[in-house]
Amino acid sequence: MNSSPWLNIGIFGLFVAATLVVVIRASRNTKTAADYLAAGRAFTGPQNGVAIAGDYLSAASFLGIAGAIALNGYDGFLYSIGFLVAWLIALLLVAELLRNTGKYTMGDVLSFRMRQRPVRAAAATSTMAVSFFYLLAQMAGAGGLVALLLGITGKLGQALVIAVVGALMIAYVLIGGMKGTTWVQIIKAVLLIIGAGVMTVWVLAKFGLNLSGLLGAAVDNAPKAGEKLLGPGLQYGATGTSKLDFLSLALALVLGTAGLPHILMRFYTVPTAKEARRSVVWAIWLIGLFYLFTLVLGYGAAALVGPDAIRAAPGGANSAAPLLAEALGGPLLLGLIAAVAFATILAVVAGLTITASASFAHDIYANIIRKNGHDGAVKDKSDEEAEVKVARRTAIVIGIVSILGGIAANGQNIAFLVALAFAVAASANLPTILYSLFWKRFNTSGALWSIYGGLAVTITLIVLSPAVSGKPTSMFPNADFDLFPLSNPGIVSIPLAFLLGYVGTVTSKENNKEKYAEMEVRALTGVGAEKATAH
Repeated sequence: MNSSPWLNIGIFGLFVAATLVVVIRASRNTKTAADYLAAGRAFTGPQNGVAIAGDYLSAASFLGIAGAIALNGYDGFLYSIGFLVAWLIALLLVAELLRNTGKYTMGDVLSFRMRQRPVRAAAATSTMAVSFFYLLAQMAGAGGLVALLLGITGKLGQALVIAVVGALMIAYVLIGGMKGTTWVQIIKAVLLIIGAGVMTVWVLAKFGLNLSGLLGAAVDNAPKAGEKLLGPGLQYGATGTSKLDFLSLALALVLGTAGLPHILMRFYTVPTAKEARRSVVWAIWLIGLFYLFTLVLGYGAAALVGPDAIRAAPGGANSAAPLLAEALGGPLLLGLIAAVAFATILAVVAGLTITASASFAHDIYANIIRKNGHDGAVKDKSDEEAEVKVARRTAIVIGIVSILGGIAANGQNIAFLVALAFAVAASANLPTILYSLFWKRFNTSGALWSIYGGLAVTITLIVLSPAVSGKPTSMFPNADFDLFPLSNPGIVSIPLAFLLGYVGTVTSKENNKEKYAEMEVRALTGVGAEKATAH
């Protein structure tokens, strides 16, 4: 690596300074809970679409997928396909209905026709769990990236860097709230798509704008994998278990997006349901374009850097995109791309933190501790101020916990860690969201069974999987308690969560069909939905 640490730090410092200015300016209009938690519902569909793309195109998308394609070819690209296809479910099943039914959080929707306190507590718990897994991935990415750029190979140095990322993330959330965080997402999404686009054209230009030439060079430069790099089966085809693992991963990726709380919360930052739909359409186009870039970047890294060099780098598979940038444009392009990747991590962790803190403040504090009314409506201005205060304090706690978790997960493939977050979201959140929106009989008991049951099953299976122990690539390679054979539990945990929701509902006598009729009208027409707040 011929990286220039001071150049890299300088470029990243410029980004941090510029975005902090934006965040501070945005914070001047943050007066109410709607401002802090939902950006005053003042963003247009296209703006929110770019912000959603910023939220979704995490370090896993850029660093993890490029590395997965460079090392495993076609099987790595399946991450891109899964992440993209998932958006169709979010668009068709949840975006508009959620925007019409909720106020700030997923708990608003799930508790609309249920008993408030237990369902909100469950929704907040699952939001925290998903956010934590996702934060782990981003923090691990930060450690690996800095190891590569600054030559910090010691675990203590990397831990210090993860702590700095965490501190910056807390600052963004405390100062700017959802409005500041959204602007950071928009800036970062534009930079990331432009950066990936420039690298894509550059790589293709090296091979005469001929994709076949690029693929051929990737095969030639990966003698161990050879032609297998271009077809399915290199990572997920050796055994029956690995094929099942792939199916499980695919299920988690495709169904997880519609249950990710930090994505769902984005739908509340627009003034109308129509804008919510428009924002998803914009997001799909931008995300689809970016994932096409990852195909070229991954195979480009295999062709120009080589799988052996990528594996040997301090960040492992996560180093593929930065190493490719260095091979193309030397230390300057490496510094620029690394700064964009770092910005990606910062922006996503800020979005996750505000989602988790909002869920705690709105669902647990305002509606369970303070009992602020059935729909989460605050009683007066002091209640609203208290809710924002609690959200800010929670953000600090979440920041500290994610720093410690990131230090523990440092070195793991982040695309894989994010897939675990998707499994938790698809198991704990999605069944309850779909049942709430579409099943008249569904009740509080069913909601609690599917959230807590899905969460418990997924986390138990993850802990007992090869992802945590039993393999050299595991989180704890020296331990051995991998009783569950699959690395991703989606194929077991998602159907089980749907089943638990069904059993919990039919064994309970609670009936809220009248409330369902009200929810259905509101979800489909937008009557009574939250409106934008203007100052």
